[in-house]
Amino acid sequence: MGISAKEVKALRERTGAGMMDCKRALADNDGDMEAAIKFLEMKGIAAAKKKSSRVAAEGLVRIWANEDATEAVLVEVNSETDFVSRNEQFQEFADKVAAAIGASDITSNEEIGSVAVGDQTIESFTTDTIAALGENISVRRFVRVTSPEGLVGTYIHAGDQLGVLVETKVNGGADRGAVEDFARDVAMHIAAMNPPYLNASDIPAAEREEQEAIFAAQLAEEGKPENIIPKIITGKIKKWESEISLLEQAFVKDTDKTIAEFQKGVDGAELVGFVRFQVGEGIDKGEVDFAAEVAEQLKG
Repeated sequence: MGISAKEVKALRERTGAGMMDCKRALADNDGDMEAAIKFLEMKGIAAAKKKSSRVAAEGLVRIWANEDATEAVLVEVNSETDFVSRNEQFQEFADKVAAAIGASDITSNEEIGSVAVGDQTIESFTTDTIAALGENISVRRFVRVTSPEGLVGTYIHAGDQLGVLVETKVNGGADRGAVEDFARDVAMHIAAMNPPYLNASDIPAAEREEQEAIFAAQLAEEGKPENIIPKIITGKIKKWESEISLLEQAFVKDTDKTIAEFQKGVDGAELVGFVRFQVGEGIDKGEVDFAAEVAEQLKG
């Protein structure tokens, strides 16, 4: 018998299972909704609905890159606990998801669930893996960086908690190997120093004005004469810009030079942009009530 999209949607809302799992459950049970629910529960898929509401702020990052390094994808995959993030099945899940996203042509996080992984989608693959691992996991976000006129440098820090992509342009007859080494060194620097901006000119005017106001208030509190405060603020703003702008930061591997000066020493290399993911950043983990959590687990 034919299964309607409305029936699949209704079963998904009741169980939290993936669309393909719901369609298969209904088809195998002649469209009987209650039987389909029991079918999913027996497979452990419906239980994923309860787990999917729990906060997943641990996990790891993965990088996919094409053969000539002109395109790369950085993916964050989350789990509830660090214990599961070290699980072999979870790591295999993350590897497959990153490879699938990289090979696809999607450009937004909203499209992640529809990407094919083997004979299923990332959405259904995630649901199956939640059921197998016993805790919530999610493919939180990804970013794709392309550099048709250059290459994308990549770096994942030990522990797989932090990843960086660096977009570079390769000019003239540059030594591509030297530019690759440069891009990786810069990626490692970004991992360590976490600059918000590439250039000082990228800093929004509102943010600069807010920082000037902070410095002005601090100097007034210190009792500095009003007539010299503007000059002091100018110096402080310049130092502040150098601290939050990649090109003006002191290079971590050689603090006698800035990243801009390091770049000048690599013929044909030009930094265009970068992306840095750290696992769990921006997620409100909230307060954990362990007693309530254990009680909920005992309920099954």
